[in-house]
Amino acid sequence: MKRALPSLLLFPALIVAACIVAGAWLFGTRHARAELQDQAQRQLQLIAPDLQSVLQKFETLPFVLGFQPDLIQALAHPDDPQAIARLNSTLHTIQQQAKVGAIYVMDRDGLTLGASNWDQPLGFVGKNFSYRPYFHAALHGQAGRFYGIGTSTSEAGYFIAQPVYRDGSARGAVAGVVAVKISLAEFERTWRSSADPIVLADRSDVIFLSNRPDWIYRSLRPLAPATVQELARTQQYLDKPIAPLPASVLSPIAPVTQPVGELGWQLMLFPGQERVSRAGLQWALAAMLLLACAAVSLWAMHQRRRRLEEAQASRAALQRAALQLEDRIAERTDQLRQTNASLEARYAKLQETEQLLRSTQNELIQAGKLAMLGQMAAGVTHELNQPLAAIRAFADNARTFLERGMTAQATSNLGHIADASARMGAIISQLKGFARKDESVATVDLAACVRAACFLLQSEFRRLGVTLEVTADEGCCKVTGDAVRIEQVLINLLRNALDAVETGAPDAPRHVRVALAREGEHAHALNPAHDHTNALVSITDSGPGIPEQVAAHLFEPFFTTKPSGKGLGLGLAISSSIVQAMNGQLTARNLPEGGARFELRLPLLIEGEL
Repeated sequence: MKRALPSLLLFPALIVAACIVAGAWLFGTRHARAELQDQAQRQLQLIAPDLQSVLQKFETLPFVLGFQPDLIQALAHPDDPQAIARLNSTLHTIQQQAKVGAIYVMDRDGLTLGASNWDQPLGFVGKNFSYRPYFHAALHGQAGRFYGIGTSTSEAGYFIAQPVYRDGSARGAVAGVVAVKISLAEFERTWRSSADPIVLADRSDVIFLSNRPDWIYRSLRPLAPATVQELARTQQYLDKPIAPLPASVLSPIAPVTQPVGELGWQLMLFPGQERVSRAGLQWALAAMLLLACAAVSLWAMHQRRRRLEEAQASRAALQRAALQLEDRIAERTDQLRQTNASLEARYAKLQETEQLLRSTQNELIQAGKLAMLGQMAAGVTHELNQPLAAIRAFADNARTFLERGMTAQATSNLGHIADASARMGAIISQLKGFARKDESVATVDLAACVRAACFLLQSEFRRLGVTLEVTADEGCCKVTGDAVRIEQVLINLLRNALDAVETGAPDAPRHVRVALAREGEHAHALNPAHDHTNALVSITDSGPGIPEQVAAHLFEPFFTTKPSGKGLGLGLAISSSIVQAMNGQLTARNLPEGGARFELRLPLLIEGEL
């Protein structure tokens, strides 16, 4: 019976709790709604005076302008260019000082004679505004006020107009109308700080200012046909379709309204329903929390024994889980130790493979140099035979001159022998320097490398009858790298150019041009972090050019177009690898006038890098 009693009381308790929660929600929403409307009213009481102040600030400006002599003179003599020019200058100066949107003067037909924006593409001069209500009001001696979108600039503004009298006094006949346009866009930017929608609507309930851009040029209610016709006649909002705002976007809370201005405008603020609902929810949650605390307190003693039992069971379960966790941690630790050992072994193997790859690559580069030395052997032999023959002839002549006592002639012959020996030494020294295996990185004079490479191949060019033109000033371009490997690249490119010229048409010009120059700022594709000025070596030949099917595979290893036995197709691949290792770039392209050009780019050495 004692256990059944709580069950019998459960249902009535739930009904009472639901009533309490519902009452708290109703109280919270009503309190929040009233507080929001009070806040909105205070906010509008701060906003409305600022707006009213701006509207009244310029209220007297067009009235004062109506007595300006320049305006009266221009209206009296509309065909006088000087009078119109003085009018435009005066209006522009006053507009700049008053900081208004525009000032303009119209004759009795509504034609604009002068304006502050006369020199702008969308200026008002020459435009007719007789369809605007403010023009008719001012033409009848009254102040004209109007808000609308400008038909010339498509920019909205508040227009204030006053009549201009012929004799400069208010008792004379109206000669024209002066109007001032004021922009109210600054209020929209100020209102955007408000979380609630703020709108400014005209007497037809059309919204023309708001901190909600999608509300502008929408109406608070469906417009009457007469109102639609009036808006079309005055072109107040141009061709904007004035559709009513859907009820779904409007807050169910009544907006707070404040009248503003002389045109029946209404400044409205729509308090957000979300805050009302949130306040009601908070009150309901607070009531539910209090009820829950009470329920928990009533059941605390009843649950004490069960909690103690559950705590004991939990401790036992935690002990079992801790033991299982320790076993799994030990197992995972052992697995991680084995994995680390395997990774260390793989890393060591990877380092060994990388070292082998680098060693193989260096050997391949050295083999490429030796292969080029073998190709240059015939030409170098011919170069050495000439000075050797000259030495032999000069030695025989010197001996004969000595036997005859002709010491001067013998001395001259010995000088020729020394010059020939020096030339042979230079050739042999250049070959020995090129053949050495050196991987040191230092400052390299690129012009010296160009001339050394050309020197080693000049006999080949002379033997084949190919003209070699070199343009490279000593010391103009210095780079960081290996001089021997740079020479290897240049010799490979020169020999390819020589082969291309040799395979060309017999009657075609036979020449190779080598040029060294500085290149402008060039962000290298391989290393964008080094945005330096580059040294550019271009090698241009007069051969048949690079076939289209060959260009895509030009720098691939073992790709060659030479006959069997003439090459392995490694020269350009090795050259490209050497250049990339120096943060450079090797490219090739065909020229429009014929032939091909290979371009070698290396970053210039910046002072202080080494």
